[in-house]
Amino acid sequence: MDMQVKHRRNRMAGLWAAELLGLIGHAAHDYAREVTHAHENTPDDERVIGRLARDLHGKVTAHEIREKLVHLVGEARRQLLSERKDH
Repeated sequence: MDMQVKHRRNRMAGLWAAELLGLIGHAAHDYAREVTHAHENTPDDERVIGRLARDLHGKVTAHEIREKLVHLVGEARRQLLSERKDH
């Protein structure tokens, strides 16, 4: 997976998790940034999934997190392609 796509996907996953945690505004963006940067150089998704599963304390399953990441990969790709077309 392209690093830009992975970075964007992880940021979006962090914002999704922040919403489930009840974080808003700067707190939500800070949390998403932390998730993104803490795992941006890992080759697989298990660390991101593990982090989100721990932080969400059973609000969602690891399987649901994996499904969300798959969905967000497509969304991240669409966003990046759209941004490239605009420039």
